[in-house]
Amino acid sequence: MISDIVLLVNHYGYLFFFLAFCLGPFGVPVPNELTILTGGILSNNGVLNPWIVYMVILAGLFTAITFAYLVGRISGEKFKPKLQNNRHFQRAEILFEQHGDIAMCLGFLIPVIRYILPVFVGLNGISYKKFALLSYSSALVWTTTFFAFGKFFGHHILNLLDMIDPKLAVAALIIGVGTFIVTKWFKFIFTA
Repeated sequence: MISDIVLLVNHYGYLFFFLAFCLGPFGVPVPNELTILTGGILSNNGVLNPWIVYMVILAGLFTAITFAYLVGRISGEKFKPKLQNNRHFQRAEILFEQHGDIAMCLGFLIPVIRYILPVFVGLNGISYKKFALLSYSSALVWTTTFFAFGKFFGHHILNLLDMIDPKLAVAALIIGVGTFIVTKWFKFIFTA
């Protein structure tokens, strides 16, 4: 996957990083963590300017989460009543009422949640000022951590990836996802 990202960077340059994060909520199949790590690795090797790469990543992420927040805020009155009977939405609301600020901060650590949570925050009418303070600062910490990890430990990551057999990695992924699905299925069956 990292080699695919490198090919895209060779073709699109810094724009790739912006688009990968800006279009993340719309299903662009590029994992954010790998993209940040790759940006750090390439900047460590001197291929790209580390400041530009990092600022472009941050700008793309800020654009995506701000857009998601605005969608939730603008469409909140229309869609929130339709979601009130959804049990997942009800659980999310309870969780958000109990741990709203912490949920906004920690939501960036979970891949899909980082793009869904801003919509939910907007739907619940949280002020933009509060959203920006919590979400942007969390995004800053999350991106800085992964970028620094890629920049300073990227050569170790590449060496590790060279040692892993792709067939073994796919098998481990299938077993992990299968175990997760079976566990959720049993939990659903026995708690329903």
